[in-house]
Amino acid sequence: MARNFTSISKLSRREGIALHPKAIKTLSRRNFAPGDHGQARRQRPTDYGIQLREKQKVKRLYGLLEKQFRRFVSLALSQSGITGENLLRLLELRLDNTVYRAGFAPSRQSARQLVGHGHIRINGRKATIPSMLVKTGDVITVKEASLKNAYFTDLATTLSDSKNDSQFSWLSVEPKKLTATVTGQPQRSEITEPIQEQLIIEYYSR
Repeated sequence: MARNFTSISKLSRREGIALHPKAIKTLSRRNFAPGDHGQARRQRPTDYGIQLREKQKVKRLYGLLEKQFRRFVSLALSQSGITGENLLRLLELRLDNTVYRAGFAPSRQSARQLVGHGHIRINGRKATIPSMLVKTGDVITVKEASLKNAYFTDLATTLSDSKNDSQFSWLSVEPKKLTATVTGQPQRSEITEPIQEQLIIEYYSR
């Protein structure tokens, strides 16, 4: 499987947004693009340049490569409704993102690793493909044998102590059982990351 091995801190600086929790500190110290000319004065970006950067930012935020991202754009275009919102909804419904949104991992990268290593189950069945889409009614759980792992025992305690329900209306989380049920569709208003999805659709419509 192809992967992008570029430093997440460097990618975060390039896109101007923390793509991983550990990049927050880096951005607070060096909130400019990487490279010798990162702080240099640049020309006003073109419309194409603005669209490109937005596409790159969202693609990297959700951890996708170009071919994967383009497939989601094509799927969003084939659906009725607002294409940009369709795209974000599909990205949110990826299994790795759902595991992250449920609070089972501190980042999407960590969630992808949990899925890839076989720790996650959907409706009791093994699920190892991070890009698979969940649907309403799906129940996401942690493999029974994995529940004895120190990471998951600590996680169950942390989530239970927080006493906070899922902040997403489309997810119902049971912290003690490390179970999340997909109860609906992700809403655009619940995605707090600074995303201008219409620019992405404009980029692919050129």
